[in-house]
Amino acid sequence: MNDAQHRPDHGPLAGFTVGVTAARRADELGALLERRGAVVLHAPALRIVPLSDDSELLAATKDLIGRAPDIAIATTAIGFRGWMSAADGWGLGEDLLATLRGARILARGPKVKGAVRAAGLTEEWSPSSESMAEVLERLLAEGVDGLRVAIQLHGEPLPGFVESLRAAGAEVVGVPVYRWLPPEDLGPVDRLLDAAVARTVDAVTFTSAPAAASLLARAGERGRLDDLLAALGRDVLPACVGPVTALPLQARGIDTVHPERFRLGPLVQLLCRDLPARARSLPVAGHRLEIRGHAAVVDGELRPVPPAGMSLLRALARRPGWVVSRGDLLRALPGAGRDEHAVETAMARLRAALGAPQLIQTVVKRGYRLALDPQAGEKYAGT
Repeated sequence: MNDAQHRPDHGPLAGFTVGVTAARRADELGALLERRGAVVLHAPALRIVPLSDDSELLAATKDLIGRAPDIAIATTAIGFRGWMSAADGWGLGEDLLATLRGARILARGPKVKGAVRAAGLTEEWSPSSESMAEVLERLLAEGVDGLRVAIQLHGEPLPGFVESLRAAGAEVVGVPVYRWLPPEDLGPVDRLLDAAVARTVDAVTFTSAPAAASLLARAGERGRLDDLLAALGRDVLPACVGPVTALPLQARGIDTVHPERFRLGPLVQLLCRDLPARARSLPVAGHRLEIRGHAAVVDGELRPVPPAGMSLLRALARRPGWVVSRGDLLRALPGAGRDEHAVETAMARLRAALGAPQLIQTVVKRGYRLALDPQAGEKYAGT
C-alpha cells in the first residue's frame, strides 16, 4: 500500500481559517465549513431584534390590516413565517391572513412559496430565478400606478426596488420583519477584525449586507478601516452569499466572490474551490509544498505549523529560492524583539512541523532559503 493510501482525507479547507459574520444560521454555516476541514472564527456582526418585540413591524401590520394592499411581496421564508407568528402573538394573525388573502401575493423563491402556502395562502407568481430584479421587471411591465404594494423587508438593501415602484405610481409599504442592531458583545467582532488585518484568517463570509456594513463600521470606529480594506482587497477572501450582500463591500472598492445559487451550501463549495486555488504551491527539494493559512501540505499530507513558523514560511515563500536574512526573518516574527535566536528556535520548530527538514536550507552567515527545485528557479525568481 502506498503513502497516498495511508494518508487521511484532510478536507479541501484543512489548513484554512474562515471568519463567519452571520447572526442567523451561523452554527449551520460553521458546521459546513468545519466538516470540510476549516477552522472557524465565529464573530456575529449583528443581532436581530425579536419580531414580537419590534414596534415597527407591529405598526406596519396594523397599517396593512387597516388598509389592505393590492400586492404583497414575500422575500424570505423565515421572515414570512416570523411575521405570521408575531401577528399571532399580538392577536392579529387571523386579521392579517384575511388581509393577505385579498392581495396578489408574489413569492421570491421556492422556500418563500412554501412558507406562504404553509400559512394557508396562495401565491400568484414566483420567479424561477429567485431574483428581486425579475419581480420588479414583472410588476413594472404589468403596471402599478395607483396600487398599494406591501413588501417584506429583510434587513438588506433593495437598490432601486422601492424607488422604481414609487416612480411608477405605486404606494409602497415596507414590512420590516428583521431589525438589525450591533452585537451586544463586540469582542468576537474585534478579534475577527484583528485576525483579518494580521492575515491570520484566510476568508471572511458574509450572509447579509447589514453584517458587511456592521463589520466595516466597527473597523472605522477602531481606526482600522483602511487596514481592513487592504486585507480584504488582497490577502483575505471576502465571500458573500449573493450580490446584494456584497454591496457595502463593493461600495468601498472591494472585489468579492459569491456563488451562482445564493445558498450556504454553494457558498461553502465556492470556498472549497477558491481557497486552495489561492494557496501557494511550490516544488521544493523534490517535494510539492503548498502553503495554506495555518498549515502546509507536503506531498498531499497536511502538516499543521505553529503561527511563528507560518510567519517564517511565508517570508521565505515571497521569493522562493532566494536567501532571506535572519534580520528579515526576525522582522517577520510577530513580537520577537531583537534576539535572532528566536528565528533559530522558530525555524527548528518549522522544520519539525514540515516533517522534511531539507525543504529549508541554512545558508551559513547569510540566512535561510527554500530549497526550490532547480528547474523551477527561473519561473519563481521574479516573484
